[in-house]
Amino acid sequence: MEGEFASISKVIDVMRHEVPTCYLKEHVGEVYQRCQEAGWQVCIVVNKENIVLGRLRREAWQAHPDIPVEQVMENGPTTFRPDNFLEPLTKRMREKKVGSVIITNSDGVLIGILYRKDAEARLGQQKPGDKQAG
Repeated sequence: MEGEFASISKVIDVMRHEVPTCYLKEHVGEVYQRCQEAGWQVCIVVNKENIVLGRLRREAWQAHPDIPVEQVMENGPTTFRPDNFLEPLTKRMREKKVGSVIITNSDGVLIGILYRKDAEARLGQQKPGDKQAG
């Protein structure tokens, strides 16, 4: 991005690109093990085109290990775009008490995940004179 808004932090500046994914028919136990080994507590459910279908949160891991992901996932989670300004989205996350949001392109293809703690850390690092959208 160029011009007046080029120096304003955006989601893409802070989001994590490497996110664990799984498919609808996979079993909760297999996905849980994969996520634990990678150090993640959430998993994004995608189709073969990497389009976001849902999300597995901590509650899903309590399900029987042989249950398919599609039976315990959160359907159609809200997603945001990587070019959103960071400050207003972080404020919204704080107000809604949301710890993370999924980042996709306009076609719903997974790009990454934004953690509120990462966004708040970035915004806290900015100098007082830096511009912010809001």
